[in-house]
Amino acid sequence: MPPALHPDLTASLRPLLAELHQSPDLLQTWDAHLELVAAGGLVVVKSKRAKGLVDSLFWGRAPNSQENKQLPETTAFAAIDRFLGLGAHLALADALPEGAVLDEAYPHCAVKMSYRKKGAPKAKSLSMILIGFNDEADALTYAERAGTGLPLVTSRPLMGDKLHEWR
Repeated sequence: MPPALHPDLTASLRPLLAELHQSPDLLQTWDAHLELVAAGGLVVVKSKRAKGLVDSLFWGRAPNSQENKQLPETTAFAAIDRFLGLGAHLALADALPEGAVLDEAYPHCAVKMSYRKKGAPKAKSLSMILIGFNDEADALTYAERAGTGLPLVTSRPLMGDKLHEWR
């Protein structure tokens, strides 16, 4: 079965994260944890609002460095936005098999997020690991090379025990 692409998911996640960054007052609560690995570097966005209190941390690690440094919020969100703006994305359907690693030549981002907009009847949550590509052809070539060794999403919506699309 061919891998499923996620243009609609990234298209909905991108403005939501922009809202979280630029207009957080539109959200009643949120708990966001994103970890982006790209070009040998790491960017982490952790932000939570509960009971009216906001706690956020933005940090990263430069390529070939072992030292974590705090990042400006704008820099961290810009890196995530660039990743979500790539031409195509695949997602993992489950945890990586023991000993398997993702190819560092392709950026990947773990996204665990729940939120509730003001006035919304319920909260929504998402837990996924996305891999970014320049275009669909790159994504499909990657999936073909990975074969069955990488548990890629083949049918949508993804609704696993740990990883899931919006619910």
